[in-house]
Amino acid sequence: MNNPIKVNVHLFYGADPRKYRQGENAGCLYGYHFAESERYHLTYSHDAEEGKLRQVFRRALKAAVGFDFLHAWHNRKDILHADVVWTHTEFEFLAISLLFRLTGTGRRPLLLGQSVWLFDRWARFSGLRKAFYRMLMPRVDMLTTHSPVNQKLCSDYLGRPAHLVFYGISTQDFPIQNLATWQPHTPLRIAAIGNDRDRDWDTLVAAFDGDARFSVRLATRRKVKSSPKSDNVSIGPVYGMEAQRELYAWADIIVVPLHENKHVSGITVIFEGVTGGKPVVATRVGGLETYFSPDEITYVPPGDAEALRNAVADLTNDPAATLQKTLRATQRLIHSAYTTENFARQHVILTEQLLLERGPNENGASSGASR
Repeated sequence: MNNPIKVNVHLFYGADPRKYRQGENAGCLYGYHFAESERYHLTYSHDAEEGKLRQVFRRALKAAVGFDFLHAWHNRKDILHADVVWTHTEFEFLAISLLFRLTGTGRRPLLLGQSVWLFDRWARFSGLRKAFYRMLMPRVDMLTTHSPVNQKLCSDYLGRPAHLVFYGISTQDFPIQNLATWQPHTPLRIAAIGNDRDRDWDTLVAAFDGDARFSVRLATRRKVKSSPKSDNVSIGPVYGMEAQRELYAWADIIVVPLHENKHVSGITVIFEGVTGGKPVVATRVGGLETYFSPDEITYVPPGDAEALRNAVADLTNDPAATLQKTLRATQRLIHSAYTTENFARQHVILTEQLLLERGPNENGASSGASR
């Protein structure tokens, strides 16, 4: 039997699988562990034990260069001895690209570089930072992203293709529920949750504050600029998976208000709402329609509080039609396999493509743009 392909999954500092949800047998954050097989042997980045001084230095260096190089350097042995490295964001693949440059031109692993926020911020980068990142990009053998908007920007900014990898949800944490009826409460219960910087909480508050038809629970750890003037809108974080599931169970409708973005911000909460059998209303930005059509979830324009309020109210006018829309969203999730298992499977498929392009006799030579 051939030796298994050694994959090192390099995640951000704080996502060490040895510490992630200990005792729950939850595997790796984002579900990369589903790729483990006789053909694929996975290792993961580990967090270095750090005192205050090292922590300050690591974070300062990350702020200066835009990625966590010290974390990659700490994991360099596992990275450099792998056949392939998978990364979850640009914070990781840029760090590994620099590591490759600093450790010579001999054999190195193939690198799948997944981008999330890079192209949202690209136009705001200085010329020096853009030049630095362009210098590192040839060390990435394949670029991936979750959004077709990001996919296009990768070509526009870097002149390179990016592969679309569909994100997924753990159906163990959020089992799929097919409800037989949908009967909203009075007042209508709205849940909105998320800590992403692209959440548009101001528009949410403006849409529902003071309207007695709605009871809103906004769950976030971020500061919300617009303070509700009425008690029908409550703001406060939820901690832990159980509290999050309780919030979804309480709600009649899940609302995902968003600022303009390029990276399908909010897709995780949309998945969680859909698996729970809840109607979802989201802002039409970031490429979300690639995942769910307007026949499956309800979309509103960005920054339009009136449109958001009316869209939510309209769903209550015909509960049977709203139920059918929600069921279509559930079927879309099932048929498109928006799951962590399929997320891992897509990485395997792309890795097989890279290995085929490299060929069995090449001594770790890079493929594509890095040749």
